[in-house]
Amino acid sequence: MSDCIFCRIIAGEIPAKKVYEDDLVLAIEDIAPKAPLHLLLLPKRHFSNCLDMADHDEACVGHLFRVAGQLARERGLEQGGFRLVQNNGADAGQTVFHLHVHMLAGRDFTWPPG
Repeated sequence: MSDCIFCRIIAGEIPAKKVYEDDLVLAIEDIAPKAPLHLLLLPKRHFSNCLDMADHDEACVGHLFRVAGQLARERGLEQGGFRLVQNNGADAGQTVFHLHVHMLAGRDFTWPPG
């Protein structure tokens, strides 16, 4: 989608600080971090949120969560923990309508969020 900023980042049209990439997923540093560690994990195929997923997207999203675990282990987050957030729709805080998961760590988080 030519108007989707994440699709443009995935296509290499907009620079981003990549921390992981394979055939299905791209992980980048967030440009406006809300924690000392704030990564965005993006499926390379465009779909707006979990409501827009097709059956064949299940494997990609499962892979995305496995990559999140790998990135957490690489950063030593097993003991201290980390938060994964995925918003669905504007009222939930989604501002870019390409499914993505925020990985946040490095500070205490409250519950409930927001």
